[in-house]
Amino acid sequence: MGAVEPVVEEENGEKETKIREEEERDVEKGEMGSQQRGFQTQPPPPYQQPPLPATGSDNFNMSRMQRLSATNPLRLVMNAGTRVPPPYHHAPPPAAHHQHRSFPIPFQHRPSPSPSPPPPQPPSQHRPSPAPSQTRSTPTTTPQQPSVITLNSRSYTNKFSLFIFLLHMVAAIGLVGFLLFKGVQGILEAGEAQRKEKRLLKYFLPQVEAAALLSITLAFIWQKAMRVWPTFMIHFILWGSFILTLSAGILLICFQKPATDGVGVVFIMFAIGNGLYSCWVTPRIKFCTKILIKALEPVTKFRDLNRPTYITLFVGFLWMSMWILAVIGAINFYFPPLIIILLVLSMAWITEVMRNVVNLTVSRVIALYYLRGMQSSTQFCFQRALSVNLGSASLGSLFVPAIEALRIVARGLNLLEGEDEFMFCCAHCGLKIMDSIFKRGNGWAYVQIATYGKSFVKASQDTWELFEKREMETIVDSDMTSAICFLTGVCSGSICVIVVAAWTATVYPNFIATLSLLSAYIGYLLTRIAMALPHACVSSYYVCYAENPDNRCFDKSIIQDRLNLMKSDRDVIVPTPRSVPARFAR
Repeated sequence: MGAVEPVVEEENGEKETKIREEEERDVEKGEMGSQQRGFQTQPPPPYQQPPLPATGSDNFNMSRMQRLSATNPLRLVMNAGTRVPPPYHHAPPPAAHHQHRSFPIPFQHRPSPSPSPPPPQPPSQHRPSPAPSQTRSTPTTTPQQPSVITLNSRSYTNKFSLFIFLLHMVAAIGLVGFLLFKGVQGILEAGEAQRKEKRLLKYFLPQVEAAALLSITLAFIWQKAMRVWPTFMIHFILWGSFILTLSAGILLICFQKPATDGVGVVFIMFAIGNGLYSCWVTPRIKFCTKILIKALEPVTKFRDLNRPTYITLFVGFLWMSMWILAVIGAINFYFPPLIIILLVLSMAWITEVMRNVVNLTVSRVIALYYLRGMQSSTQFCFQRALSVNLGSASLGSLFVPAIEALRIVARGLNLLEGEDEFMFCCAHCGLKIMDSIFKRGNGWAYVQIATYGKSFVKASQDTWELFEKREMETIVDSDMTSAICFLTGVCSGSICVIVVAAWTATVYPNFIATLSLLSAYIGYLLTRIAMALPHACVSSYYVCYAENPDNRCFDKSIIQDRLNLMKSDRDVIVPTPRSVPARFAR
């Protein structure tokens, strides 16, 4: 028994040694099979080194290799792999990755793997993602966004005209100050100049100051009445200006002086033209009244909307007082007529700028209420008009009155008929030119200047394009609001002439003609400043309606019904000449 047991142990040891060797060979075969299955989707390398005989150290390294992934560079080098997957390929999903990887399990015999086709995978897993460079180089088309229109632009408009106006103000203040000094010097020095200046201060200055105060009072009366009784005031202004101007002319002729007769004839001729205009525009009164009533509705929502008018008129009165003293001082300087003409032109520009500053302030407040439903600060809008938009106000004040006056003259000539075809062809050509200029410079531009901060010419063009888009150019061109405001100034000027002429006739008749012209001039200018409020309201109504007619703040029936009547030729309206008649066309 004892001899048999050692033999059995040796046989068992030899069997265990053979089993280990077979298991090691199985391990090597399993590792190679896992590599084949892991890289079955890749082409085989061009050259593979034959396997080296396995040693003890090789078995140790092979056990280390079993822990490496199939794509590890060290494992690829050890197995003579020469291709590395591109960096821009997506890593396979975890499920697919585990399908490709197969680690050999110790002490388990597995058959050698056979080549098999790769399992089907979704197309999204095999699609390579674009590289960063490809993304940057790929042209992408994005839809062009519309330009954002800001309502709070801080860019100054018409900077050159702003510079010219400020330079003019510096020169005007310097000239007025110098002439005040000359006036004081003339009073202190004995001589002919002293007697002239004392006579002017006694018989000239009081009437001018009274005319200024009277015109300011009348301005507020007209404005308040226009807001409370618009229907009555339109009729009153149309025919009251005719009666008052005619009365002033007749009064001046009654003084039977050459100077007063000349001034009286001018007033009477103007009154005749005023009466003809009132008869001509009578069919438009009803529509003008509707627009004025509707446009003045938002004024009650802004209790301080008249504050810029108060401030401007107060400053205007102070400047007018200094200006009249400068006119008196010009008597004691060289070329008095030339100096007085320069002072008159300067005063016209300054007061027109004041009026347009009020116009811009009210236009911004009302336009933002229509377009955005905003309760804007009147003080902020007034400051903006005095700073950002002052250049546009000065440019418009310089050119709009001249353009409108020349356009009225061209229209008047085209209303006449005659046999001289050359003359009337020239008149029609002039009308075309004035219409072209009017589209690039008109009083409707102040709404978009105040609202969007556009330049004067750009705002004029955009506003007129809006009117043409809505087919409203005929309506706005025949609007009476500007004429009503103008005739309101004429009413104030005529009343000032009547009061001042009667007063002067009792104290110093030689100054009647001069003071009549000066009082009419002052009364008109100061009244127009106050009438800027209703004018701006109507302008804002038209422009904002053209921009957004579906706004609930507007009564669409007013303008739309008017357009329908005009298109159907059922509207009784005197046409405004705009084109060359057929008999003059060649």
